[in-house]
Amino acid sequence: MKGAWPEADTRIDTAEYLAAGTQAPAGPPGVSAPAVTLPAHCEIVGSMRHRKGVDGQNYALRFHVRLPEQWNGRLLFEGGGGLDGNLGSALGMIGFTKPPAISEGFAVVSQDSGHDARANNDPAHGGDAAFGFDPQARADYGGASIKPVALAAKALAERFYGNGPRYSYFVGCSKGGQEGMMAAQRYPTLFDGIVSGAPGFSLPRAALAEAWDTQQFAAVVRAKGEQVTPATLTRSFSGADLDLVRGAVLASCDADDGLRDGIVGAFRQCTSAKVLPELKRLTCGGAKQSGCLIPAQVEALERIHDGPRNSRGEPLYAGFPWDGGWSGRDWRGWKIGAADGSMPSLNVAMGSIALAAVFSTPPTAPQDRLAYDLGFDFDRDAPKIYATGGAFRRSAWQDIGARSADLSAFRRRGGRMIVYQGASDPVFSVTDTLNWWDEVNARENGNAAQVVRVFPVAGMNHCGGGPSTDQFDAFTALLGWVEHGQAPDRIVAASAPGSPWPGRTRPLCPYPSIARPKSPDADPENAESFKCVRS
Repeated sequence: MKGAWPEADTRIDTAEYLAAGTQAPAGPPGVSAPAVTLPAHCEIVGSMRHRKGVDGQNYALRFHVRLPEQWNGRLLFEGGGGLDGNLGSALGMIGFTKPPAISEGFAVVSQDSGHDARANNDPAHGGDAAFGFDPQARADYGGASIKPVALAAKALAERFYGNGPRYSYFVGCSKGGQEGMMAAQRYPTLFDGIVSGAPGFSLPRAALAEAWDTQQFAAVVRAKGEQVTPATLTRSFSGADLDLVRGAVLASCDADDGLRDGIVGAFRQCTSAKVLPELKRLTCGGAKQSGCLIPAQVEALERIHDGPRNSRGEPLYAGFPWDGGWSGRDWRGWKIGAADGSMPSLNVAMGSIALAAVFSTPPTAPQDRLAYDLGFDFDRDAPKIYATGGAFRRSAWQDIGARSADLSAFRRRGGRMIVYQGASDPVFSVTDTLNWWDEVNARENGNAAQVVRVFPVAGMNHCGGGPSTDQFDAFTALLGWVEHGQAPDRIVAASAPGSPWPGRTRPLCPYPSIARPKSPDADPENAESFKCVRS
């Protein structure tokens, strides 16, 4: 590779040939996941842009590439997650039930987004969020790392195989979905096709909603006469309470898609005017008891649905739609923590430190994350996500926000994008995503579907889970669109074994269409009984 790197300081740190049959874990470091069997390939770890940050820490941009012996001529960039900081698997996890992309002949690249979650971990600066104290590290995390890594991987493929990739793809969910959006908007020539799941393209604003939601659940705790702690926050809603909420939403809106089946397919039509009377019907007449909700619980849900606002009533982020997945384990885990107390609220554990150290200027590192959320002032503190100052000449929103409706350059190069998201995503609002698509559609004079299609998944939580049909293959649909011009008018999805309806299949429809039964006696378990109809 000497002289062939796009950036001269790039180097290979390790390179190893792995014979066919090698086992590799499918999940990120520290996450238990079944191993996958790999084909013969060359595994490479490289790095570039070695530097010392303004915070005194040593940084580098590291990347991970797998080059299979039997190459199909395609490159896949695998997106990251959370606060990033690890190399990723470079396996190409492209579907809920599909083998990794490397097994299908793809060259795959992943990256750490410009910081190391272990080496750059400083407890005094928020642990693995400490990179937020360095402007360049924040920008690299936001998306500036995507282009140099993609170009390095393409250069490696060209030298290894004798020619570059015929097609280049990006796949990611959550923070990875944000990276896919960033690529389409700021680096539109890099990829032919992008799958962006649960896109965190409004990450700093979504972090405001995390603090807002925590304050609403804390109000429930206080209404019960308890002190707000991580444990009492978890108990603000019992499992039975959330089942009541789900039941109220279904009673109010389940039939709006033409079939009462436990799925709120027309969730955009599920308004507070429909749901709140049902929730208030379930309100306790006196003290809290099983089978009813106290008024503070109903008020908290209403405020979460409406989304964060400042004292002038101005919205700071989109609200969360009423949907049947508000009782899902993942929804609960993000909002208030696991029911058994084994995991605290992710909104607090991850969201608060990200908001303070990465999404605000100047960055701070509160030692008590729950206290930080409870004391967050939406007039005083929310504007910090747009602020600059000191070494930070760009705001967190400029570095990390990827919500531009301008996809014209991506369209001109022939790019195609599929976006999917759960209607009960607890951390990134599907309402924000659909509003964005409406803005793209207006800019494209009603032709946004020629470039990007959004597939909402009723009941699904963050990237999966919830009472939903969350098993589907968006990547194969993208390949057909990019390489054969077959724009996806539906994607068939199935329910997981642990869902309320194991094996049920349904079409996921591109917004603004929804799945409706073809006839009054349609089989609710079979996707062929439904058609996508503009809502």
